[in-house]
Amino acid sequence: MNFLTILLLAVGLAMDAFAVSIASGISIKSMHIYQPFVIASFFGIFQALMPVLGWCLGIRIADTVAGFDHWIIFAVLSFIGLKMIYEATFLKESEKVSASLGIYTLFILAVATSIDAFAVGITLSLLHSNIWFVVVTIGLVTFILSLGGVYLGKSFGHLFENKIEIAGGILLIALGTKILVENLYGWQIF
Repeated sequence: MNFLTILLLAVGLAMDAFAVSIASGISIKSMHIYQPFVIASFFGIFQALMPVLGWCLGIRIADTVAGFDHWIIFAVLSFIGLKMIYEATFLKESEKVSASLGIYTLFILAVATSIDAFAVGITLSLLHSNIWFVVVTIGLVTFILSLGGVYLGKSFGHLFENKIEIAGGILLIALGTKILVENLYGWQIF
């Protein structure tokens, strides 16, 4: 995977955390200077940790699925992308995020927004990617976007939240399609 692909993957995965960060910023009545950093740290750490766990599982099954791994990658990324689009389009705001932002709530939100990254970690093992570079990139991108999301949420409210999740879903579907096309036809798209 080249850097642009890794960066796009990181941005796509970070969209759930970014949208929840915006909602978190909306729900904070009186924001202390440390709160955005705590929220962004939770999302960044979990978004980096979950692909490692998925990768550990994936390396155990990589040889078994080597002949059709690109189809698995396409299916997983497309499923995650479609799930993000569905959630942004059809779920009520009350089903997405709690207004309380204690440590327990942040933990639950960080795990919930990083489950997709676990599945992506499995696909990374099939691509034989440098997992450490990828997860550091995913963690940093998620941290930066989540930090900005809290401030955006505090400043601009609900203007962007669903649109961001939809864009992230479309991006993941596009990445899955790119990987599938490159493996089926030998084309290098980007």
